[in-house]
Amino acid sequence: MTNRSLPAVAVLVIAAALTAACGDDAEEPPRAAPQAASASTPAADVPTGPTAAPGTPTTPAAPPAGAGPAGPSTGTTERRPTSPPPVELPVRPTGTPGARQVVDAFKAAGLKVPNPRDRSIDCGPDGLGLGCSELIATDAVTVYVFPDESSASDLAETWGGQSFRRGTVVLNYLEARTPAADRARYEKVLTGLR
Repeated sequence: MTNRSLPAVAVLVIAAALTAACGDDAEEPPRAAPQAASASTPAADVPTGPTAAPGTPTTPAAPPAGAGPAGPSTGTTERRPTSPPPVELPVRPTGTPGARQVVDAFKAAGLKVPNPRDRSIDCGPDGLGLGCSELIATDAVTVYVFPDESSASDLAETWGGQSFRRGTVVLNYLEARTPAADRARYEKVLTGLR
């Protein structure tokens, strides 16, 4: 066999392997793909596909690029979901105000809460991984609700003087434009929600 026909033989071997692995009939069990011959196998004993005539000595085809020493994989193809699964956040404790409820209370008290954005996705493992249950950010204050007081306390301590905690709710002023004098008013409204 000439060097020119080796790529054609390799294509035929791959096509045969794909046809055998995929199959057209869903009820038919998957067939094993042909294995590439090892270097120690004599060339006369290794057929390379449907083009080899019986009794004709043949040369084994090279495995396709990226295939391991045993040739192409014979396993099934794992299909990934078209969209990521929804993020499951920890549950807010019963009796604790939600982040939206806190923001609404600020608004009802005449406090500024411009540009509210639900950023609860940042609580989960794909976001910042803060472990919170709910998160609403505004240009004045960011409201976090945690599943337990221990988690809320840990994060409030991390932010130092830029936060206020009441139970499982933490107010964060790090990204806010709220004057220090106005922070006490937000904290008083939060304290009154319980």
